[in-house]
Amino acid sequence: MAQGRGSAAGVLALVLLCVLLHGELAESAVYTVGDRGGWSFNTGGWPRGKRFRAGDVLVFKYSPSAHNVVAVNAAGYNSCSAPRGARVFKSGNDRVTLARGTNYFICSFPGHCQSGMKIAITAA
Repeated sequence: MAQGRGSAAGVLALVLLCVLLHGELAESAVYTVGDRGGWSFNTGGWPRGKRFRAGDVLVFKYSPSAHNVVAVNAAGYNSCSAPRGARVFKSGNDRVTLARGTNYFICSFPGHCQSGMKIAITAA
């Protein structure tokens, strides 16, 4: 009988874990950066008025022959340069899951970041 109770407790724990994980995923939001205009110049103000949470997804839509998206740190954001090992997205339809804290993104095509093609998103 003890074996049966242990199995039931294990199943119950697994079900509760699945419910908790599903609840976390259900709360995630998906945002298209720049809305209809997509990832382009002057999207720096796009995050204003939005509340982001860790786990939310940003979708960057752009022409891959004209732009890219690089996840950078604060120094890379401020200097418009991609540090060694920075993650570069080039598909034109990139999905990036936000981490807790400030997430920084730039376009590394020459002059683009300096012309305003960068955003900083803070996720709670």
